[in-house]
Amino acid sequence: EGGSRRRSWGLLVTAGVGGTLVALYAVVTPFVTPALRKVCLPFVPATSTQIQNVLRMLENRSGSLVDIGSGDGRIVIAAAKRGFKAVGYELNPWLVWYSRYRAWRDGVHQNTKFYISDLWKVSFSHYANVVVFGVPQMMPQLEKKLEEELECNARIIACRFPFPCWIPDHTTGEGIDTVWAYDLKHSRGCETKNLEITPEIES
Repeated sequence: EGGSRRRSWGLLVTAGVGGTLVALYAVVTPFVTPALRKVCLPFVPATSTQIQNVLRMLENRSGSLVDIGSGDGRIVIAAAKRGFKAVGYELNPWLVWYSRYRAWRDGVHQNTKFYISDLWKVSFSHYANVVVFGVPQMMPQLEKKLEEELECNARIIACRFPFPCWIPDHTTGEGIDTVWAYDLKHSRGCETKNLEITPEIES
């Protein structure tokens, strides 16, 4: 009888430890996996100062907004509170579900959407405002992608790291809170110019 109890306790302990490890794996894997990718985009929450700097760059702007690598959704939610139809793309499903909960809790779920998706597999062509918290390794490739996809009236807001080739139209903040804003019509050189026709002079 004593041996039977010990076996039962052993099975319970084994099942408990195994269940705990499976649960930990399910929770931790989405956070660790980005570090194993060719371009690592880790989750680092935006500071309140960064959020305010982003919102400052969105003043007098309208249209749709997307946050590339939206993390826990705080940029998307802050933009939605300013009247934007805001969308976030994030690879980590736990962060996406948490973002949806936060948007519901803050009463802006009708103006927000969060998708579990790889940013390289998404077209951003229908967004007028783009926010990105990138890392240096990804910025050249992302710069090329956005230039190919976005319309001339788009504004791209980069946080923590600037784009390598574009010259920012506006900059605010210091250190890790620095935010750069790029108006694509200037970066691409596609602004409309008035052509002056010089009348011919008869000789």
